Amino acid sequence: MNRVVIVGGGPGGYEAALVAAQLGAEVTVVERDGLGGSTVLTDCVPSKTLIATSDLMTDVSGSTELGILARSASVVDLRQVNQRVKRLAVAQSDDIRRRIERENVEVIAGTARMDGPESVVVERAGGGTERLSSQIVLLATGAHPRVVDSAVPDGERILTWEQVYELDELPEHLVVVGSGVTGAEFAGAYKALGCEVTLVSSRDRVLPGEDPDAAVVLEEVFTRRGMNVLSRSRMESVERKGDSVLVRLTDGREVEGSHCLLALGSIPNSENLGLDSAGVAVDSGGFIQVDRVSRTSARGVYAAGDCTGVLMLASVAAMQGRIAMAHALGDAVHPLRLRTVVSNVFTAPEIATVGVTQKEIDAGEVDAESVTLRLSGNPRAKMQGVRDGFVKLFCRAGGGAVIGGVVVAPRASELIHSVSLAVSTGLTTDQVANAFTVYPSMSGSVAEAARRLHQPR
Repeated sequence: MNRVVIVGGGPGGYEAALVAAQLGAEVTVVERDGLGGSTVLTDCVPSKTLIATSDLMTDVSGSTELGILARSASVVDLRQVNQRVKRLAVAQSDDIRRRIERENVEVIAGTARMDGPESVVVERAGGGTERLSSQIVLLATGAHPRVVDSAVPDGERILTWEQVYELDELPEHLVVVGSGVTGAEFAGAYKALGCEVTLVSSRDRVLPGEDPDAAVVLEEVFTRRGMNVLSRSRMESVERKGDSVLVRLTDGREVEGSHCLLALGSIPNSENLGLDSAGVAVDSGGFIQVDRVSRTSARGVYAAGDCTGVLMLASVAAMQGRIAMAHALGDAVHPLRLRTVVSNVFTAPEIATVGVTQKEIDAGEVDAESVTLRLSGNPRAKMQGVRDGFVKLFCRAGGGAVIGGVVVAPRASELIHSVSLAVSTGLTTDQVANAFTVYPSMSGSVAEAARRLHQPR
């Protein structure tokens, strides 16, 4: 029987464990903090649970147009919100544990490091050391928030995104440093919950890595809702002063708030893993290098998830883990296709993308046609009082296959699925256009965009 040792129980690790067990392997997962990893316990699941509350607040604040008159202001009990966040995270972790234990996967609480390519040394949480021998090892150790010496988190007033769930009271004024996906999501969420929010962005606009038209819409929404967005502003330092924080910018300006949230990116958990002893190569940022079937430079050693830096999404981590086990255990393998990866920014409105990007088209790297439909013209959007957002489709020249798309809308994470199916299966614009949609519906804009890309024959 094949033996598989998996270091890390996040999406890359536990999904790999399920596949390996299904393929008949003897599987051991070593996890330090709890099954689900940071994705479930401190990152994706908690943040989206918090955002679920903020989305409700956003809906309530915009309900007067629909004829709903608020008799009193809605108030958020952050202590209760965060208790729910942590409760759901633990419940999700427990669900994962029960699932993989039903598949007879052994779970060891502890930390692990490699000692050669076929040996893993485990320091058990309860004490003791164990050596596991295996010809197949998967490293799925994730990543952690990046911090800098000039802005050291204290867990009370200066926080990383893993620490915000310990707050019992809503910050009076939250300064968010970093306007990437994490920074934008938390800034939007806390603004909706009732905070004064200042977003410090070192770039020309928020979400510099996303579709530029989508970023413009979101920044306009942020500003209209009263957020103070400081563009082209780089943090120099963050200092706590009693019950407040002082954020100094490199241009000499200072921003004082009650709390500061640092969203400065992620660092891979690749140190102290014994990678050198196993011959596993990393890049200059410490990310483990892998190919499209998750192989590292060491025979029999695979890696998945944020520690690889391929695309730091839970869905990509899970896919990398599944692909790794299929390849290692001789099952049918479909290498990772980044062109079909769907991502979503959980702001209000959400921003969902798949396939080629506007940046690639503008740079001449991809020859494509596109169309953008504003949601302000969609009948369902009008009924719901939705003005902000759009559907954008990219296709091969001449009304050919759909190769990408962007949806900016409430629940864009759900609407993008039809575009994702088109991209992954090579559907043409006519095939998308000729599929029925419900009237009235937001999804009708996807079909309408496809119709506008039709080329008469």
